[in-house]
Parts: sequence; C-alpha cells; structure tokens
Amino acid sequence: MTGRHATTVDVGRPPTGPGALRGWDGRVAAFTLAALLLLVALMGSVNLLLDGVLRDGGLRWAYAATMVLLFLLGAQLVVRGRAGRAQTLAMVLLGDLTYLVIVLCIEEPLRYATPLMLLFPALAAACLLDVRPLCVHLAVTTAVCFAALAPSYDSNAGLVVQAGMSAGMLNAAAIGVFVLRRRVERLLVATEDLSRLDPLTGLYDRRYLVEQAPRLWRQTRREGSHLSAVVLDLDHFKRLNDQFGHAAGDSVLGAVARALSAAVRPTDVLARTGGEELVALGSVADLTEARKLAERLRAAVATAGDRRPWVTASVGLALARPVDGEEPAAALWRLIDRADAAMYEAKRTGRDRVVVAADIPRARPPRPEEPTPAQPHG
Repeated sequence: MTGRHATTVDVGRPPTGPGALRGWDGRVAAFTLAALLLLVALMGSVNLLLDGVLRDGGLRWAYAATMVLLFLLGAQLVVRGRAGRAQTLAMVLLGDLTYLVIVLCIEEPLRYATPLMLLFPALAAACLLDVRPLCVHLAVTTAVCFAALAPSYDSNAGLVVQAGMSAGMLNAAAIGVFVLRRRVERLLVATEDLSRLDPLTGLYDRRYLVEQAPRLWRQTRREGSHLSAVVLDLDHFKRLNDQFGHAAGDSVLGAVARALSAAVRPTDVLARTGGEELVALGSVADLTEARKLAERLRAAVATAGDRRPWVTASVGLALARPVDGEEPAAALWRLIDRADAAMYEAKRTGRDRVVVAADIPRARPPRPEEPTPAQPHG
C-alpha cells in the first residue's frame, strides 16, 4: 500500500471504488432486509383478516405460510445481525417471488396486488447489490411482472404493454437509485482520500499513519516479522528554496514523491509527515532486508530528477517486533521517533546516508544547521 501521487497509479492500494469505501456492510444489509421482510409480512397479513380478498382452499394456506416465512426470515436476520452478499441477493429475489405468490393467491390481483409492490425489492436491490446481482434482479422483476399479470389479460398485446410498463418503471427506479448511490459513494471516497492525502505530493499524511497502525501491527505480529520505519529528510532543502524559490521546492517534493512511490513495495505505506520529511513503513524479515529498502529509497531520492542532481536525503531506519498488549498507534510513533533520531544522526555525520537506530530510544540531537534556536533548519 503506497502513497499516491496525482499522476501515478497507486500500486498495491486496496480498491477504493464505489461500494468499497468501508467494505461490504453486512449489518446494514441485514437490518435493511429484515425491515422490508417484516413490513411486507405485516402488511400482507392484513389480507388474511379480510373477506373476499384471498382465494379459498389451499391457496389461502399457501399465502399464510408465505407470510409466516417472511416473518421468520426477517426475525432471523435481526438475530444474526449480518447478511452476506449471496444472502442479500437471495432475499431480494425472494421478495420478487413473494409478489408472484401473492398474485396467485388473491382473487383480484389488479385490485389488491399491483406491481407497485415490487418497489420494495427494487429499492433494496438498488441500495445493496452490485452490478451483476442487480442485473439478475432486473431480469427476475421483468419475468415476475409478465407471469403475475398474464392471467388478468386476454390479449397478448395488452399484457406486453402493461407488464412492460410496470417492469420498465420498476427497473428504471432501481437503476436510478443505483446510479445515484454509486455517485454518492464516489464522492465519499474522494472526500475521504482528500482528508488523508497531502495535497502537495499526493502522499498519505500523518492521519493515515495513525489509521493504519492497528493493521500494520496485527499483520506484522501475525507474520512473526519486524516492522521497519524509514524516515527521510531532504538535505539542504531550505537552501534550495532560498536559491531557486518555493515553486522549485514544491517541484522537487513532487519529483521525490513520485520516485519514492515507484521505489517502495506494494505493501509499504509511504507518507509525508511534514515539511520535507517523509516516512515509509513496511514489514521486513530482518535488518538486512530493512537496510536494503532504506538504501533503495535513498538512491531513489538522489535520482528523482535528471535536472536535480543536488537532491539527496538523510535516512534513519528503525525496527520493532510487535508484541501483544501494545497500543499500536503509540508504539508506531515510538518506532518512528527512533528512526527520526537516526535520521538526525545521518545529517550530523555527513548527510545522504542511512543510519540505523540503536535498540534503546535516545533523545533527538539537534540538526547540524541549528546551532541556535533562532536559525531556521533545512
């Protein structure tokens, strides 16, 4: 999972397309379907109390059994509290078929069971299903409309017109809500990305590192590996800004971001934590692998642009083996602080090099350019 620049592909990043903002929400699907099933069962049960609505004999019992089934399925969804994608599609199609059962059990379908009843499963499908399951629902809705209205029309032309209009209106409503839902999801994804991306470089920011801390800690502990933190700080960046202007400095930061995004592994997290300082986090087997990664990132900065041979970075490296009982965010920042201290040591000993942090955290030394607090750093 890399940092993302506006002009590059975010290799290895989890999908953030429509419907993937927070993954499949089984709880929402379960309670939405439960509410619809219970509502249809409650409304449909009223017909059992009215005379002349239902056909006599076995069809009346079939109707009652269908209402009981809807009640039981709705209650089961409430108790379980989750619904998978396949179960959601099954419940939506059950709603379509329930309408067909109701039509067959009612004396006057056009009066007591209009195709408008299919609006319930249509809206559920539009709000909960992906493209392919939605297409299955649209086809089933069309077939159910023709099957339900066929006994009420002697003329095939009349059946085609009425069933076609009913199915067309229901499917149009479902497609319209689905398109609107996709649009809203895209806007939410874009908003969420903007809230955790650095606007200048397109890399992730400090907030995203905090969000990813639990995942990184769990993954590294599960693999039995180490978590490495690589802190990079561009050398003499203030001098570059003073000599060439802030526009040139921004251009350099953008070039460095692109170079680092191409150099990190797909599973690494790359972020800009402020100023000219960047952090790369990733799982490694040992110190040797971590050092190779840090050296690759240092070299990537040095070759960020053919016209910028003066761009180098001081790099600090620290490793940690996550253990149970740690608070991931706090432990992650302790690891980054150790790498940050090593980065300052790299600056003190000549810049454009990688320094590995000691096992015991130590106080951060001052930058070489900062003999007094009044002098700005670079």
